[in-house]
Amino acid sequence: MTSGTADLPRSRITVRAVVLAAVVLVLIVAASVPVRQLLAQRDEIAQLEGRVEDLAASNATLRGEIERLRDPRELERIARECLGMVRPGEIAFVRPDAPLPDDC
Repeated sequence: MTSGTADLPRSRITVRAVVLAAVVLVLIVAASVPVRQLLAQRDEIAQLEGRVEDLAASNATLRGEIERLRDPRELERIARECLGMVRPGEIAFVRPDAPLPDDC
């Protein structure tokens, strides 16, 4: 028989395993910071690309507006409707309660 103590299974965790686990844990924690930064930068890039698309669409709209304003007939329409201008010799009739057109 044994000497009063039961045979307990020995723990298989060694000092080397604990050190290895600690090193792996430190590496995981150290790698998580750059991974978080990478993901944040990807989100920022996606937002900036969306903004670039919005600005490109706005730019196209403004280019169309520029082309429209290069037409002398359009300029005359704006001058007459929005600014109340008339050609020499014409008589302008103005109603004080008349609303301005929407595009003025």
